[in-house]
Amino acid sequence: MQKELLAKNYAAVGEEIGLELGAKMVNDYREANPNDVVGYGIGRNIIEEILAQPGCAGMRFYNAINEEGQKTLVYVGIDATGEDIVKKVVVEQDGTLAKKPGIVADRGDVWGDMIKWITGAK
Repeated sequence: MQKELLAKNYAAVGEEIGLELGAKMVNDYREANPNDVVGYGIGRNIIEEILAQPGCAGMRFYNAINEEGQKTLVYVGIDATGEDIVKKVVVEQDGTLAKKPGIVADRGDVWGDMIKWITGAK
């Protein structure tokens, strides 16, 4: 029962905030960090792959630096207890259970122009 409650809590993290508040938050960040990356685009396919992992209740995004020294995100699934899914149990073709690495992802696009258009930032 406790694990189910935790899963519901992690699965429900986040809420729609609307364009007005979202734009204000982005503009406030840009004003405080004018030389920082504005945002990232992440494709639906990798998000769905991460969320489809057994026991995945949500995702966590880590700030990171890629191989070229650019700021980026690394993202992973989290389980009902909030732990990163770095290993997952899978059923092999012969019916045996095996542990495989969890999905750890990157390669998002840095978004600038779209955020500028939405927020009216210059």
